[in-house]
Amino acid sequence: MTKNKNTYDALIIGGGPAGAAAGAILAEHGHKALILEREKFPRYHIGESLLPFTFQPLQRLGLIEKMRNSAFVKKYSVQFVSPSGKASQPFYFFNRYEQDVAQTWQVLRSEFDLMTLNDAREKGAEVLEETTVTELIKEGGKVVGVRARDKSGKAIDVFAPITIDCSGREAFAAVRNRWRVGDPELHKVAVWTYYKGAMRDEGIDAGATTVAFVPEKGWFWYIPLHDDLVSVGVVAEGKYLSRDGVKDPKQIFDREVIQNKWIEQHLAPGRQFGEYFITGEYSYHSKYCASEGLLLCGDALCFLDPVFSSGLMLALKSGIMAGDALHEAILARDFSPARFTEYGRLLREGIENMRKLVYAFYDQNFSFRKVTDKYPDLAGDITDCLSGDVNKDFSRLFAAVSEFAPVPDPLPYGLPLEKPEPQMQCA
Repeated sequence: MTKNKNTYDALIIGGGPAGAAAGAILAEHGHKALILEREKFPRYHIGESLLPFTFQPLQRLGLIEKMRNSAFVKKYSVQFVSPSGKASQPFYFFNRYEQDVAQTWQVLRSEFDLMTLNDAREKGAEVLEETTVTELIKEGGKVVGVRARDKSGKAIDVFAPITIDCSGREAFAAVRNRWRVGDPELHKVAVWTYYKGAMRDEGIDAGATTVAFVPEKGWFWYIPLHDDLVSVGVVAEGKYLSRDGVKDPKQIFDREVIQNKWIEQHLAPGRQFGEYFITGEYSYHSKYCASEGLLLCGDALCFLDPVFSSGLMLALKSGIMAGDALHEAILARDFSPARFTEYGRLLREGIENMRKLVYAFYDQNFSFRKVTDKYPDLAGDITDCLSGDVNKDFSRLFAAVSEFAPVPDPLPYGLPLEKPEPQMQCA
């Protein structure tokens, strides 16, 4: 590969949390990284609640003090609410974790994502915004760069021995390589909006995430943000939300609000603010985490479900893991897919542990209370997995969960592709 101004140590598609984290780590290691971002930040994004174990990635990036000095709402707990409006005792993180981990945040993603992207810039990563990647450039099946288009429409070709796909739910590489597959059972639809002036609980409960149930295992999220804003959305099977032929997001949302008294009461003093959003079929996996010249991160690799707020934690974690793995690859001058086997294994282990709890959550016969009533000593394992401490042995927990709901087998995805598949021969 000819060295010129368009050649980098690594290219990163997407400047969201995964891409920003990967770029920051590579720049810290002294490598020349280019982040290509389609939009101009700040920009809107959903996925606003941080798990306690997001602390470690934020600490690695050196962002804890910025978070503490920010306007982001402090989050100490999660609570569950029945359709009748009866709320559980909040699950306080400080009952299990030290102070640093026990308090996390609810973030406005436009501000949080700008903070992480600026952090990558400050550490030395180059960032091109309003630049849309249109094509992976391949030589003999190996990705050697990308073709992009800037806001004026001018084509740009840039090159590197490795490209990191952090394109989020667009899953740029997985879609083009036909690696993207839906989850066998997770086929939910989400409808959401924002309110100003809605009710908040008092004291340290003011920033709690609330999961409020509606019929047929549907549920609302209720996430208090700063500037008197609340993110609120409903998630359920599409056939439930679109019953009686209703497809308008506002009509669906308004109908479901009255299905849960707590949600209805908390929204009553507020006013709806901004758009109504709807998305479906958002649960997917990439068959592979890497191939020749390519590595996948964050939502570009997998997205499970919003119920346990795992997406943002996994994005930051995978971005940092990718940055470190690529640092070692650059030093060794070895970018073979096999180098990323452990990267893929660790990410899939965490994803599969969270996936088992998501499946159980949606089962009609399951509740965490049933498990902890029978096995009180497993409450800590449940808390750990739901808090983002996902890379540990949960075999006892899932043996117990299987007494109340089917536990899915791991999906055979997520390791590197060491030999190109036939359909990958054409770009």
